[in-house]
Amino acid sequence: MSEANFHIVCTNCQATNRLPAARLSANPSCGKCQQPLLTASPHELNAQVINKVIRKNDVLTIVDFWASWCQPCLMMAPQFKEAAGQLPEVVFAKIQTDKYEQAAAPYNIRSLPTMVAFRGGKEVARQSGALPTNQIVQWVNSLQS
Repeated sequence: MSEANFHIVCTNCQATNRLPAARLSANPSCGKCQQPLLTASPHELNAQVINKVIRKNDVLTIVDFWASWCQPCLMMAPQFKEAAGQLPEVVFAKIQTDKYEQAAAPYNIRSLPTMVAFRGGKEVARQSGALPTNQIVQWVNSLQS
């Protein structure tokens, strides 16, 4: 498995980076803009970036679909951020559905908040409803095996 390469999109400059699996735990930086690729913190996505991040990332990518008017979404935001800090080799991202409705529409989100897990452009799981940190971590860990 050490020979495997992973593609990770830089959410800063949108460059697609190819990394050997062994480098995923070594705080990799973007080859183009030198920003960290795996930040252990959620990335705020916009309409231009969301599809590329989902399509091109080979590593597990968890996207939180949320809205500014949604109280459970606002309550879960710090929990989501804390979970990201505990899982540094997973890409955590957020998209504000009331700001980027057209970007979120293809993902068929019916309730908020909804976390959708993607790997290699494919949806692998989804979880609706606000969760505490430990349940987010447990859910994400169950997807990595």
